[in-house]
Amino acid sequence: MTPQDTTTAYLRSKVMTASPEELRLMLLDGALRFAHQAAAGMESSNYELSYAGFTQCRAIILELNCSIDEEKAPEIADRVKALYNFLYTELIGASHEKDAQRLAKVIELLEYERETWALLMERLETERSGQQPAPERQAISFQA
Repeated sequence: MTPQDTTTAYLRSKVMTASPEELRLMLLDGALRFAHQAAAGMESSNYELSYAGFTQCRAIILELNCSIDEEKAPEIADRVKALYNFLYTELIGASHEKDAQRLAKVIELLEYERETWALLMERLETERSGQQPAPERQAISFQA
């Protein structure tokens, strides 16, 4: 078994055993990784690297957008979909115009979305375990 086969098997196992919340976090991590790849490609004039980063990041944003469950909280779902639509549009614009500042804004928003999702996962874990949230986390509200 080659090292790449081992990595692929590990990732497959990780994805197959992840909760829906963890899968979403993994997608956000992937979107960030590919957005950074696009930025690195733009900076070094490696257009192949940049193209691959933009393409993969857009695909992940599209998947995130399509996987939103609108039934549980329609208002929040609409806001998150609007964010993902904005990110997708900005990625297209940044790619076509080779606009590093536009891409940097996408990365900033993705980092914020990832941090928000991680905090929500923390809160859900705390609620599921029946513990009280940490004092510094109690003030955080995830309601729209």
